[in-house]
Amino acid sequence: MTTRWTARTWPIAAAMIPFPGKLPDGRLVQDAGPDIWARDLTDVADAGFDAVDPTDSWLRVADLDSGQRAEFVAICKDLGLSIPAISTSRRSVIDPEHGDEYLAYSHRVLDTAAELGVGYVSFGFFGPLTPQQQKMLWFWTADGVKNPSDPAIYTLAIMRMRELGDHAQRLGIQISLEMYEDTYIGTARDAVQFMQDLDHPAVKLNLDIGNLIRLHRPVEHWAEMIDLCAPYAGYWHVKNYYRIEEPATGQVMTHPAPLLGGTINYRAAIRRVLELGFDSPFLVEHYGGDGLNICAQNRDYIRTILAGRTIQND
Repeated sequence: MTTRWTARTWPIAAAMIPFPGKLPDGRLVQDAGPDIWARDLTDVADAGFDAVDPTDSWLRVADLDSGQRAEFVAICKDLGLSIPAISTSRRSVIDPEHGDEYLAYSHRVLDTAAELGVGYVSFGFFGPLTPQQQKMLWFWTADGVKNPSDPAIYTLAIMRMRELGDHAQRLGIQISLEMYEDTYIGTARDAVQFMQDLDHPAVKLNLDIGNLIRLHRPVEHWAEMIDLCAPYAGYWHVKNYYRIEEPATGQVMTHPAPLLGGTINYRAAIRRVLELGFDSPFLVEHYGGDGLNICAQNRDYIRTILAGRTIQND
């Protein structure tokens, strides 16, 4: 079926990262049941969203049984929320302890996406938060798990993403790989090299350069990241940060920001990927404060950028 996306109809999903995956009483949202899912999703709908990404740090839809998934879908439908994409977090297929388990889970995510009519899935190579990161106000201010420099593990990453890419292609789903520091796609140049080595038509890049701009270390300029990676752009997580650099000392400080106010010029970034044929949904994210309503403001800002632009999507 061929549709046309306009500024108003372009899928812009709410991320569920403003909602914790564990409740104050210690229960996981995964096990809490439909009442809790509906409570959180009602907040999303009340913020004016018509699309949601059930980010798996909140709820692993692929690990619900068929009855639970039906309940989840019914809640979304009742609230007027479509599900254009599913994002995974910290379940890397090359995790040294759980890689095989996470590979099997990733295949389940793809099958679940197909079952629900979801066309986009985001995967990444980033690992769990370290104990030190969990103690920080902002976890990115401490070093996290790094992908190894071992060529054999890099090759394994390529092989497993090709395997998932083949599965996605059979299902008519597009995979998007999330850029994240200290992974094989942790800089723009590394990301481009990985995509060239992978060379799979069903796999694109999630240009989540906010993950890199927030680092308290030297990074590539955001515009350079976009220019290098835009030809590979797929389903896109967007968020922004204020970044302050002190040349005399080399000190860097960052803080979450709305898309409109941060260091990355998203008007320029989005227009650049549109010029190259970008035709995937967006996911709006924000850490801290009232993250959901900042996401809603970010959604509205993106629609102003998309105004007057229409694409055909098959």
